Amino acid sequence: MRIIVIGAGAVGAACALALTEAGADVVVVDRVGVAGETSSRCEGNILVSDKEPGAEALMAIEANRAWRELAERLDGDRVPGQPATEFEAKGGIVVAFEGGAEALQRFADSQRGIGIRGDVLDEHALRAAEPHLASDIALGVHYPDDAQVQPSLATQAMLARARHLGAQLHITEVTGAVVEADRVRGVLTPTGRIDADAVVNCAGPWAGDAAALFGSTLDIRPRRGTILVTAPMPQRVFHKVYDADYVGAVGSGDAALQTSTVVESTPGGTVLIGSSRERVGFSDEGLLEPLAEIAAKATRLFPFLRDTMLLRTYYGFRPYAPDHLPAIGPDARIAGLFHAAGHEGAGIGLAPTTGALIAHAVLGTEAPLDPTPFLPARASLQGVAA
Repeated sequence: MRIIVIGAGAVGAACALALTEAGADVVVVDRVGVAGETSSRCEGNILVSDKEPGAEALMAIEANRAWRELAERLDGDRVPGQPATEFEAKGGIVVAFEGGAEALQRFADSQRGIGIRGDVLDEHALRAAEPHLASDIALGVHYPDDAQVQPSLATQAMLARARHLGAQLHITEVTGAVVEADRVRGVLTPTGRIDADAVVNCAGPWAGDAAALFGSTLDIRPRRGTILVTAPMPQRVFHKVYDADYVGAVGSGDAALQTSTVVESTPGGTVLIGSSRERVGFSDEGLLEPLAEIAAKATRLFPFLRDTMLLRTYYGFRPYAPDHLPAIGPDARIAGLFHAAGHEGAGIGLAPTTGALIAHAVLGTEAPLDPTPFLPARASLQGVAA
């Protein structure tokens, strides 16, 4: 069976790898190249700590397990051209200032009910874990299962392994679809037609546009996020540390600017500082406000950052779904068309389980969890994107 995967980001790479390992003939098509867009403009989060109980949280628990197995497998047997994933099981610490401690405590209690490990730290334990935190933190909760990869390298690693197993990569744009009798037969590119038995739409924030090429509708919208990167320094942040406001920003559907603090070190010695969320289309204007807000909040959390030199800033567009669940599975209208999009900021973390769900939908392999909540046919994705 020949399958085209549109998009060579983390989700596309994971789908390509899962389909190739299941025996399919896979062709990946991307207009820029591997991890050329969203997957190179993010932090590489593999989080369970920010997930409210529900379908996405259960998927995150499974994906957290899957990443550990996948990273060990990829890093333990690297093929030519395959970088290390830089997987770090560093754990996360969520903190609250005065006034937010009770809400964070309730949130952690609700998560423990579905199996997410989160342990309240007393003041001594918190200072031992993160000695450079602000002195007025009221509560810290440690999530030992939070982890991280270097997102661009992890994406390259997955696709390198898929290509080693026979997948092809075409760097070109999908300009049209071949649909006959409401069934996918391939795609059109500037260099010609590529025939296939199925197509998987992993186009990230452009997934709605890709669906439209096939005569279908998928309400996936871009949501812009910005990141600051410091100059390399001796390590002073030892976990992924973020304030409890981050959870609310993740779950919000508000189009207006929202910022919260996420701070973590990288193996290279830099510190990544986020995060912002705003729906401004694909605009690159008005970046100063979110960057300034992020910097101000980060220095409150870690005061030493006030005297730290910034190396660079960057921004990217995350694929936002109105109900905050990714669309994974068969299209509601066109046979042979499948979608894996709408993960917003969780695409890296949910990638391997998304690949497994796509292999289940396309090839009938075993599903790692119930795919029903993520099916693209749900009503919230069938309107016209704003």
